[in-house]
Amino acid sequence: MMIIFYTSLIILIISSIMMILASILSKKTFMDREKTSPFECGFDPKSSARLPFSIQFFLIAVIFLIFDVEITLLIPLIMTLKISNLMVYMSISMFFIMILLLGLYHEWNQGALNWVN
Repeated sequence: MMIIFYTSLIILIISSIMMILASILSKKTFMDREKTSPFECGFDPKSSARLPFSIQFFLIAVIFLIFDVEITLLIPLIMTLKISNLMVYMSISMFFIMILLLGLYHEWNQGALNWVN
């Protein structure tokens, strides 16, 4: 047990020394307007490089990803139907689907699914 502690301590010390040395020896850059602005063939940009992004689209995309990952968790549940007890299988699957439906209801109730202009 002590060997794991000492190994972890040595790794922590070495990584801390490396990070401190990297921050001390790194070349400090001076941020001016020309270096932080976007480059368009040597000319100043005609318009802003940052386009407005709809936060509502981002929220719906994140909700889709969350439910998509949860649906992929349901696929192995189908494969376990052959080797598990039917009552246990039904209770686990209904519990999981209930969690999904409660999450969807919560998002709908909070208004995250409404597209606002």
